[in-house]
Amino acid sequence: MQRIPTGIPGFDELIEGGLPEGRSFLVSGSTGTGKTILTMQFVFEGIRKYKEPGIYVTLDERPNLLREDMLRFGWDLRKAENENQLQIIDGSVARIGMPSDEEFSISAGFDLDRLLVEVMRNARRIGAKRIVLDSIPALGFNYENENEVRKAILKISYMLERTGVTALLVTEVPEGSGQYSKYGVEEYVVDGIIVLHYASVGAQGNRTIHVRKMRATKHSEALHPLSITAKGIMVSKQERAYEEV
Repeated sequence: MQRIPTGIPGFDELIEGGLPEGRSFLVSGSTGTGKTILTMQFVFEGIRKYKEPGIYVTLDERPNLLREDMLRFGWDLRKAENENQLQIIDGSVARIGMPSDEEFSISAGFDLDRLLVEVMRNARRIGAKRIVLDSIPALGFNYENENEVRKAILKISYMLERTGVTALLVTEVPEGSGQYSKYGVEEYVVDGIIVLHYASVGAQGNRTIHVRKMRATKHSEALHPLSITAKGIMVSKQERAYEEV
């Protein structure tokens, strides 16, 4: 089995060296757990370290803010875009019926099929190997039952698999809810689940990462400390964190 190194320090050793290639994985967590940083790091380090072009579909945050925020980690998204190594697809303002200033965007009133067509078209154009969809709840599925939501997410995974990319699908859940997804069905469709947690201990907050599921992979089942550093996210081994206390 081919594996895709994420480029996130400390994480790949938890999953036998990387994510199984060509599959889709859920990144789940509450607000402030580091989901956007982790997924953008996956795409950007894929470009910088492994020469693998990537696509970032943003349905929540505006691309200009993403570019500005990621410069804090030394990630020049604009440069990667100009070199056709990165494509940001803007669907953030389309959700409220407004036009986008971005060259690559989704028009107002878009549906899932139109989104997937745009993603696949750009993936072929730049030869993308990595894709992030941020986020599933922002798609605003208007379905009557869980079975229809399951079919929609299965379609996303299937179409991305046909494109040959390795994909991270972002979802947001309430902290402490015990849930892994917005709709309660995503976790049964994807090939793996990466859960980010944020817990307050006294006056200090602590972030952790947990590989809840990873098909065809012997993975760590422990909670591991996660730090947001000046260079992005870093994952520590559990025992190493205890040694430093």
